[in-house]
Amino acid sequence: MINHSFLNERRKKIREKNNEMGKFRSKWIKRNPYFYKQLLKTLKFVIEENAKILHIRCGNGFILNELNPKIGIGIDDSETLIQQAKSDYTHLQFFDHNSESSLPFSQMFDYILISSIEDIVDVESVLENVKNHAHAHTRIVIINYNFLWTPLVKFAEKIRIKMPLKQHNWITDNDLNTFLQLSNYDIVTRKKIILIPYNIPIFSWIFNRFLARLPLVKHFGLMTITTTRPLFDESPQEYSVSVIIPCKNEAGNIEDAVKRVPEMGKHTEIIFCDDKSTDGTPEIVREMMKKYPQRDIKLYDGPGISKSENVWVGFDQAQGDILMILDADLTVIPEELPYFYQAISKRRGEYINGSRLVYPMHNKAMKLFNIFGNKFFSIFFSYILDSSIKDTLCGTKVLWRLDYQRIKTIRHSWGVRDRWGDYELIFGANKFNLKHLDLPVHYYERTYGETKMTGVLKNGWIMLKMSFAALFKIKFH
Repeated sequence: MINHSFLNERRKKIREKNNEMGKFRSKWIKRNPYFYKQLLKTLKFVIEENAKILHIRCGNGFILNELNPKIGIGIDDSETLIQQAKSDYTHLQFFDHNSESSLPFSQMFDYILISSIEDIVDVESVLENVKNHAHAHTRIVIINYNFLWTPLVKFAEKIRIKMPLKQHNWITDNDLNTFLQLSNYDIVTRKKIILIPYNIPIFSWIFNRFLARLPLVKHFGLMTITTTRPLFDESPQEYSVSVIIPCKNEAGNIEDAVKRVPEMGKHTEIIFCDDKSTDGTPEIVREMMKKYPQRDIKLYDGPGISKSENVWVGFDQAQGDILMILDADLTVIPEELPYFYQAISKRRGEYINGSRLVYPMHNKAMKLFNIFGNKFFSIFFSYILDSSIKDTLCGTKVLWRLDYQRIKTIRHSWGVRDRWGDYELIFGANKFNLKHLDLPVHYYERTYGETKMTGVLKNGWIMLKMSFAALFKIKFH
């Protein structure tokens, strides 16, 4: 924290204001139930229940309590508000402390929520402080008013339909981007919510649930919720890797896969998941175990239901820190897997998705109809997720095993069973705020066996139903 007479005077005035306004905070929350319901609905979507949560500028503790944390600690520079919080929520911890100074505890948190950033004198010092309580998977969630609403908010305060907070700062998206960049944070998502902050039957529901999520219109939401991740200057580390190869009738590709999958990190295991093959695939895998004893090769039986269920078997058995999917047809060449390892181990992304639509494809590797379908779902998904994704159906996907364990808890919640597993992972990664990264790969025509991607129209219909389910659970939640 920078100690300067001018800044200290501002801190003093903000504290005095919050102490005075704190006497009426609970009353104002009760007077505006609709606004807080809308805000909490988005926060509960972004922040997992039963997590370790630190709330900076927690007010009277209402929001922290509603998030139902496993461990919850609130910080506010207001004696009045902290006394209220301690009295109302005895199961949580609260500290009367200026968050611009080093925090009075050493815990690490899964989520750090920063509210009322408008009342923070030195934003950069707060971002630097909270990083001491974050790990690589921590998400810092920042709430602030949309700068465009400045005159309306001031007017609402003047006519007493909003609590008169008299914000110290008004911060634009670009301002916040600068603060985050200077403090070495990476933005994961940004949501603008609430076009109508008061409950006007039917109108508020339509405007806030649907219109507020439309292109262009979404920029006019009252509140901005930015989810970020801290970037640390870490020494290079080596991680173990599990390469999951789902296969069905791929006997002619097995040895090639074993020979071509590179050794990555401190250890690489190759897991073949055989989905009731009839061409001797599992026997070939066992032969490879004997022929290449220096490779850690494992074989598991899939349930014979779908590729996705086959992949989940491999994921559940994997021991590596990093999980990679490599289709047994080898149309995405195994030699490019180290690029994925580098991207995730260096924290460039947390969900790395292969993209076959950058480099020229080899011969007839993908049919024209499939290319058009993939491009359509790419555009649709980018809208749903508020994040660009180029190739939704590339089989090569990479993520941390710990993150898969979280995604596993919400599998089969997208309206219809995903036969391929791509959408389960994409939607799950977005739900848990994983940093998505598209990584271009070369795509070659298979040299053995037949494609399993048959029934294009039927599969397209299944994908479309999943997409609309995700539209309402992610975009219009």
